[in-house]
Amino acid sequence: MKNVRSFQKMKMKKDKIVMMTAYDYPSGKLVQEAQADLILVGDSLGMVIQGEKNTLKVTLDEIVYHTRITRKGADESFIVADLPFMSYHLDLNSTKQNAARLITEADADAVKLEGGKESRIAAIKAIVDCEIPVVAHLGLTPQSINAFGGYIVQGKENKSYQQILEQAQNIEKAGAFMLVLECIPEMLGKEITERLSIPTIGIGAGRFTDGQVLVYHDILGMSDIKPKFVKQYNELNKSILQSLQNFVSDVKIKNFPQKKNSYKPFVE
Repeated sequence: MKNVRSFQKMKMKKDKIVMMTAYDYPSGKLVQEAQADLILVGDSLGMVIQGEKNTLKVTLDEIVYHTRITRKGADESFIVADLPFMSYHLDLNSTKQNAARLITEADADAVKLEGGKESRIAAIKAIVDCEIPVVAHLGLTPQSINAFGGYIVQGKENKSYQQILEQAQNIEKAGAFMLVLECIPEMLGKEITERLSIPTIGIGAGRFTDGQVLVYHDILGMSDIKPKFVKQYNELNKSILQSLQNFVSDVKIKNFPQKKNSYKPFVE
């Protein structure tokens, strides 16, 4: 099983790091069998599991639940659990308590939080002080969707470019062991990766980050959302629908169940 030092060594050796999301026993099991380097139980479950339009309604209890059942399928994986919206925004005591729940109740190995302003830096420091590893997240941070005014690429103008670069350096100083970079220009992803000693994981951040992450449902073609940065490796929604339609048809035309699907009477 990998640990925080494993990812640091991978960056030093320039070995690409693969992160994938998972949300339950079967997805965790498959992602582990695919040999991803680490699993993220993301608040993206709000969109791909719960059908919400964004991630803001996901609760800490829901992250605990989904992380716990993902762990059952991915017993040997390094699992990062998202701290959901408003679980680290109010005060440092509640931030530490909420992060601790993801470790003690959900059996995660690390937590992830979004943003790089001063309050987020303080939250990272407080959680790290509790001996809990932290993954940070900059660029398009989905929990800030209302403040951004939509899912908009970040860091395209010089001012925001420099701000994200400065925040990345502050995040490293605060003690985070990894940084997710989402929807930023490729050259910003490259510059941050070169300047930081901690690994960077890109999602729509170009070719030069230390690793990549995609959402399970996006990879498999099980999502209605198709961002530019996604490479879809299958179209499972189509094959699943066909299978379900075949079952409906079989029952309607009395082709299921057949004799082989039925039990014989008890005979002494």
